[in-house]
Amino acid sequence: MTSDPAPRLLTADVVYTGMGLPRSGGGVVVSHGVVAATGDLADLRASFPHAREERAGEVIAPPPVNAHTHLDMSLYPFRALPYFRWIPEVVIPNAGLRGLDGARRGLEALAASGTRVVGDIVWHPDVMDLLLGTPGLSGVAYWEVLDPNPGTADATFRAAVERVEGWRRKEGANGVRVGISPHATYTVSHRLFTLLARYARQEGLPMQIHVAEHPSEFELFRTGQGALRATFDRMKRPYTFEDTLGRLPGPDLTPTSYLASLGVLDARPTLIHMVHVTEDDVRAVASSGCAVVTCPRSNANLECGTFDWALFARHGVEVALGTDSVASGETLDVHDELRFARTVHPALDARTLVRAAVKGGARVVGEKVPFIRRGETWREEWVWGEALVR
Repeated sequence: MTSDPAPRLLTADVVYTGMGLPRSGGGVVVSHGVVAATGDLADLRASFPHAREERAGEVIAPPPVNAHTHLDMSLYPFRALPYFRWIPEVVIPNAGLRGLDGARRGLEALAASGTRVVGDIVWHPDVMDLLLGTPGLSGVAYWEVLDPNPGTADATFRAAVERVEGWRRKEGANGVRVGISPHATYTVSHRLFTLLARYARQEGLPMQIHVAEHPSEFELFRTGQGALRATFDRMKRPYTFEDTLGRLPGPDLTPTSYLASLGVLDARPTLIHMVHVTEDDVRAVASSGCAVVTCPRSNANLECGTFDWALFARHGVEVALGTDSVASGETLDVHDELRFARTVHPALDARTLVRAAVKGGARVVGEKVPFIRRGETWREEWVWGEALVR
């Protein structure tokens, strides 16, 4: 009769069980393929003196969540360009590539990265049906709504609700949930924003909104001028930006304070990017209980600026990580996003990044964080690769 193999004491620079805070200098004891204990490394060595100690990797944690993607853009080429070149040179010419085939490619990339929980912006109706029917995938698929014309807001709202309610009837118990995404502060009229936010609040629908991504957006709301205003005016619409806004721009107006004035923040949307904000903006976000998703690679590649993580942390705002689209973020792998975030935020504790990728992402899409705890079957996917957080 052979003796039982010795337990393994797996160590990593950061260990996060999904409960409490990530720890440095921790470990996980695995015996017969089952988690026997987690905790401080010195305590585990004392409690399991015969355990075979192994360095597992830099991080032991549940798989990260990709809290903001555009899966249906996954056939687009990646190009790092200034924001106002990227739109006409990448987004518009490749619009024909956006759709079901791109989403399928995106799902393959997502699975290959070890992520099965996602917050995805959906532009094509067939993609929503695909995501709702994908086994093993969970999170939120947000139907994207754009219409800056206040005169057509009611009709656009009715059409969006009809679609969303139809998809909600297809939701499974453990699969993807349906949400809604008013695209951005300047592409949705004040009237439509108000209608969508009220609907989301009443129905408990998750929302995502692109906010304060590029400095031109901040300038647009404060002065009514700049590159984004020029783009708006070139479209020669029968209404002005002021019509879309429902008011005049002003020196105290920001994209975030504009949403707050409409009551949109009361629906607790997740705000994407949030690069160009004031401290008052962050206070408003915190008091409303909204979470934020940062996409460091996309922000850098499109020359949008750097997210002020310390400011949001100081006010207790939940921060998650997203990859945006492959066209701006290069890959859909959150581990790649973490590596880049480490270079952009060198003063940020690696434990903060790991928590954002796991618990922050889970909270954004309304998922429970899986726990690494005694009695759970050990899963190798809990070990994240090297060169990640150092």
